[in-house]
Amino acid sequence: MAAAAILVVSVAGCGFEPLYGRKSAGNVEARLSSVKIQTIPGRVGQQVHNYLLDRVNRDGRPAEPLYLLSVTLEVNKVILGIQQDETETRAKLVILASVRLQDIVTEEVLLDRSARSANSYNIVGSAVATRSAEQDAIDRAAREVSDEIRLILSLYFRRHSPLPASG
Repeated sequence: MAAAAILVVSVAGCGFEPLYGRKSAGNVEARLSSVKIQTIPGRVGQQVHNYLLDRVNRDGRPAEPLYLLSVTLEVNKVILGIQQDETETRAKLVILASVRLQDIVTEEVLLDRSARSANSYNIVGSAVATRSAEQDAIDRAAREVSDEIRLILSLYFRRHSPLPASG
């Protein structure tokens, strides 16, 4: 019990503040909600776009956006397992997202980063089962990439947060 109290006091003293803590949560959420997400081409792009809408624009698309988020995706499939008869048994799906955040008014690029997700799946004798496993891997990867993009944006907005007015 004493160790927990010491830990709390030492963390509080070092300036640590959670990303979504009381002081920053409102500002980060407000700035996230002012991001317009450009359409991402392709089926996987549509999935990532929809996940981003759920994670970044929780209250719906912004009426007067301040920022423009553009994402380009690269989707690759790598075969991991091959039997002696050259039958494929396992694959890895990798999604690499290039993320760019711009100020809408000045068109200045504020952030240029990348996000990545890799998910593997089994290739079985049934084409339907294999396709289902592949679709599940795509969905997991799209969700993970969108979560990482939200985190990247949140960290950017937290670091570049306007100072609160002193009163």
